[in-house]
Amino acid sequence: MKKTLLVFFALAAILASCRRSHDSWTVIISLDGNRWDYPEKYDMPFFDSLAAAGVKARMEPSYPASTFPNHYTMATGCVPDHNGIVNNSFRDPYDGGRYSMGDTTKRYSPLYYLCEPIWITAQRQGVKTGNVYWVGSDIPHEGEYPTYWRRWDDKPHWTFEERCDEMVRLMSLPEDERPRLLMGYFDEPDHTGHMFGPDSPETGEMVHYMDSLMHSLFLRLKATPAGDRLNFILVSDHGMTEVSPDRFVSWAEALDPDWVEDVVGSAPTSIFAKEGCVDSIVATVSQIPHLSVWKHGEVPAELNYGTSDRLGDVIVAPDLGWQFDHKPKKHPGAHGFSPKELDMQTAFRAVGPDFKSGFEPGPYAPGEKAAFINIDLYPMLCYLLDVKPAPVDGKLSRIKSILK
Repeated sequence: MKKTLLVFFALAAILASCRRSHDSWTVIISLDGNRWDYPEKYDMPFFDSLAAAGVKARMEPSYPASTFPNHYTMATGCVPDHNGIVNNSFRDPYDGGRYSMGDTTKRYSPLYYLCEPIWITAQRQGVKTGNVYWVGSDIPHEGEYPTYWRRWDDKPHWTFEERCDEMVRLMSLPEDERPRLLMGYFDEPDHTGHMFGPDSPETGEMVHYMDSLMHSLFLRLKATPAGDRLNFILVSDHGMTEVSPDRFVSWAEALDPDWVEDVVGSAPTSIFAKEGCVDSIVATVSQIPHLSVWKHGEVPAELNYGTSDRLGDVIVAPDLGWQFDHKPKKHPGAHGFSPKELDMQTAFRAVGPDFKSGFEPGPYAPGEKAAFINIDLYPMLCYLLDVKPAPVDGKLSRIKSILK
């Protein structure tokens, strides 16, 4: 009996030493459109310092490489084809209308957001969360919101500096009120990348400004009561590439209008065909250079796309830098292309007690370019928070090498 008790207490001690601590705090921030190579291409000394002190990695977005789909993917661990936000705009399967990120009536309907976001997973297990403008955080999931949140179109809309102030305020709260997970969103350098292109001096200046802003925020967060045990993570939703009117195909000119019921979105484009016209559309588009075309449900498996009822009978994807739309884009920067393209991949940095130091992981599989996929952030955050994840597409095993 005595020997049995000794073995029991020894096992208990080992298990206790392996159990995750609950005294770290995690802040994750998305800089929209922050391409993986901007820190090398432009002046980003804070990103460089994070690479030296923590983890530097290239992250692969999910398809399509656009803002709303990928922010909700990072929050849920589910690819857009499963989480419901299949593009920045798509056809509403409920009434035949359009969901658009700019349409507040549609955007705020919880009908469109199908997977459980990390803030709900955490709160249902007793972990407080805070949120500053992350996509989806102002939409109720089964009636629930983050502990702390703000509606995107509430006035006055917070400036970047005010968003930083709010994040510092939340991490300065008493420990029993403080969010264990805090998420923030900044809509640059995406806007400048669209307006001037990823290779422009204007984008370089904005990238440098965002780097400086994040440095200031990091120092302020380190000075809060959570600072000694702070995990600080910087991510992005997609990259950016150059487009031009001379690399454009008009679907209005390419397709017989008698074949088409509706056309929605771009990069990729969903075509809703009239009865009996799917094969004609596919045959015609397949003859056009720089375009890939698939029937619903036949998109290549590597894109994890094309089965949702929010997508058309035919899906058309242009090559990198090309456009298939009703008219060319006004500005030289664009995204939405295959996440396998380098221009679509994003910069990842992380530093803190739960991350390795001076570590850069290799590709997650032979032939790949990125270290992991953004669906893997959800299981990683669950690990950091010590909560049980919901069933998702992401894998902790693919990203776990960056953790201590």
